[in-house]
Amino acid sequence: MTRYHIALINGDGIGPALAASAKTILETINDNSSKIKFTIDEVEAGDGALVKFGRALPDFSMDIIRKSQVCLKGPVGESAADVIIPIRSMLNLYANIRPAKSYPNIRNLSDKVNLVIVRENTEDVYMGWEFNIDENTVIALRLTSEKASRRIAHYAFKTSMLRNKRKKKVVAVHKANVLRKGDGLFAKTCRSVANDYPEVEYSELYVDACAMNLIRNPEEFDVILTTNLFGDILSDEAAQVVGGLGMGPAANIGDHFALFEPVHGAAFDIAGKNIANPSSILLSTKMMLEWLAHKYNDENASYEGNNIENAITHMLKQNKKTKDIGGSLSTTEFTKMVSSLMH
Repeated sequence: MTRYHIALINGDGIGPALAASAKTILETINDNSSKIKFTIDEVEAGDGALVKFGRALPDFSMDIIRKSQVCLKGPVGESAADVIIPIRSMLNLYANIRPAKSYPNIRNLSDKVNLVIVRENTEDVYMGWEFNIDENTVIALRLTSEKASRRIAHYAFKTSMLRNKRKKKVVAVHKANVLRKGDGLFAKTCRSVANDYPEVEYSELYVDACAMNLIRNPEEFDVILTTNLFGDILSDEAAQVVGGLGMGPAANIGDHFALFEPVHGAAFDIAGKNIANPSSILLSTKMMLEWLAHKYNDENASYEGNNIENAITHMLKQNKKTKDIGGSLSTTEFTKMVSSLMH
């Protein structure tokens, strides 16, 4: 029997309700599996922590995360950047992974989409290097390094190799025709890495063309490899292509640690109403279990992760959905049904 220690950030707004949903599913696995167990340590971080402790990510919260094997995070409110960016930096979570997949009875542009965006997570304009020249003028610096570009490119190609598709494809997305130095370096590095993976079909797209093709031919994509800012924008577009952010999981992955979270925000307008769609955090939990399975060579973790997605897919086929995707179920009702299908 294997036991994993999970740090759970409840977050703000609808975050606690979604975190409770994920906890219910993990406890369902605890109750029904003799081969895999979880110890869940709840972590205070976000707007609530900022009010209580004066910091959105207190040191004691970071200590809990460091001592865990993996972190699952609910959405955070206005202080989101003060939580996720330090965690990414301190734990070197350089790969942001955002799948976009068509599910049954979810309104989408194509029912054959199954892609993943692999986004460099540590550089670009998200370094926050912005400077006032005068009160009306700002300069922002954009960092691109060969090291980070090579590291994320290898991750993208390895991701394509692991996906169960006969035709493996990676498209590097950039704007090297305008950003000739930075994106030129990124593109050059991606081409170099592509030579190490002859089994994978490699191509490149400018970011504006990629945005267009995500609408026109989304089913043609396998793995999209891109930089931080472009990946942030394209991944939200891809989520909408397959039905909205409520179905979107995400991961921040490094060599030794990973954090999993829904792609959407804290949605304060529906907080406390028990109507939030928990699919995003449950599919993030599935991704977390897949990562644990890969890291610790644990087929049981992979099996339980697939159980989560299979239960959600089964419900969607029967049109059992939350209100945001055309159904009538509450957050807790949806969670209980997923749990019952996993028994």
